[in-house]
Formats: sequence, C-alpha cells, structure tokens
Amino acid sequence: MKAIAPGTVIFHRHRGYGVITSVNLLTGWISARFGSEGRTLDLNLSNDEVQHADGEPIRFRRTPPDRMPHARLMAMVRALHQAGYQKLYLYSWPKPSGLHWRWHLFTGQRNWLQRPWREGWYGSGADYNFNPVMGWGDKPGASTDELIHALAKCDPHGLAQALGRDEDHTAWFAEVCDLLLPNYMYSLDMPPPRPGASDMPRVPVVPVRANVLEYDGPALAWPPGWRGLWGHQHAAPAPKIVFY
Repeated sequence: MKAIAPGTVIFHRHRGYGVITSVNLLTGWISARFGSEGRTLDLNLSNDEVQHADGEPIRFRRTPPDRMPHARLMAMVRALHQAGYQKLYLYSWPKPSGLHWRWHLFTGQRNWLQRPWREGWYGSGADYNFNPVMGWGDKPGASTDELIHALAKCDPHGLAQALGRDEDHTAWFAEVCDLLLPNYMYSLDMPPPRPGASDMPRVPVVPVRANVLEYDGPALAWPPGWRGLWGHQHAAPAPKIVFY
C-alpha cells in the first residue's frame, strides 16, 4: 500500500480531491481538506471508500501500514552493515504505556546502556503514527536505499562514525532480520530477574502492523554484550530523554 501521511492527495466520491492534514495509523482515522472548504473532514480509511489521487483504493484493514518504523529501520541497518558500517546499532524499548515503542540509532562503541545521542537519531512509534517519517529528511514510504541516502545527506559526520567492523553484532543482527522482517521487530527491554531465576527471558518480538499473527518462530538470542547486563535493572539510559 502506498504511504499515507499529511500532504497525501486523496479522492473521495462525494467530495472530490483533497489533501490529508492529519493521520493516525493506529486507528485509521484521518482529517482532510477538500477544495476551498475551510474546515477539515474526519474520515475513516476502512469505511469511507477513500482513494489515492490516481484511483487506487486505500485498503487500510486489508493491507495495513506499519504502525511503527522499527522493521524499516532494521532493514536499513542491515543494508548499512553490508556496506561496511558495522558499528551502527538499533536499540528499541517500550514506552510505559506499552502501546508504542521507542527507537534509538547510535554509532561507535557498542554500549547498550550508555549510548551516545545525536539529534534526529531517535524517535517513537507514537510520533510515527501521525507522521510516518524518521526525521532526517526522508519521505513517507521511502525505500531502504532512500532512507540511507537521506540519512547520509542529513548527517554525514554521524554516519561516518559507524564505519568499522563489529562482526559478532553484524552476524546476530543479520540472523534476527532473517527471522523477523518484514512483519516483526525486536524489543530490548528486559524485566528485573525474578528471585532464584537463572535463565534470561526471551527477547520480546512485536508485530509492526495490525492483522499479523503473534510471532511463533525460533527464540532470538540476545545481542552480543547483553548477557553481562543480566541481573542489573535497567530501563532508560543516562541522561534520561523524555519523548512526547
């Protein structure tokens, strides 16, 4: 399905051509302005027979879009690993509500808890729901190559810091991508150990869109360097960043 985002031109059988002004990929509701009308109209993408400008139907429930960007980010990171940017890492963890997952790209030293922060290299599924872009000049629905080129253009210095070898992590990440993409993402949140527990819990796997069955494939290994964190309670890195 084509990208649905603010600015997308649509066609409605009663109103004609219009432009989406806001969208919620979680619920399927949009607001759109038609012609010279001053007020926006709220429409449901599942019931109101909205089409793209070229006449292609928007089948929101049949072919739902990604509610979160993590699978697209995973595909981008894998491609950059193959190009030699192996010191690029993707961390993801849930918001307290459990409805959305945050993401954070970082480069350089692989330190899962003390991660360097660069402006534009982090975000939340809550923001992606309303404007499905990563935030570095990419366009909605951009392909993996387009995402890479946009990131390289926006922050070439930051991306250059990912050049280098980390074969252990690259092999782990490639295996995870083969198991999960394109329908699932991994989450690196780990609950505190239960008293007497000796085994690490399974890596959580989360569908990135609606109408996808729960993951029932092989259990994922935790990323290299993670076992040393077992037994230590951790949630957000320092300094604490608050996403809205």
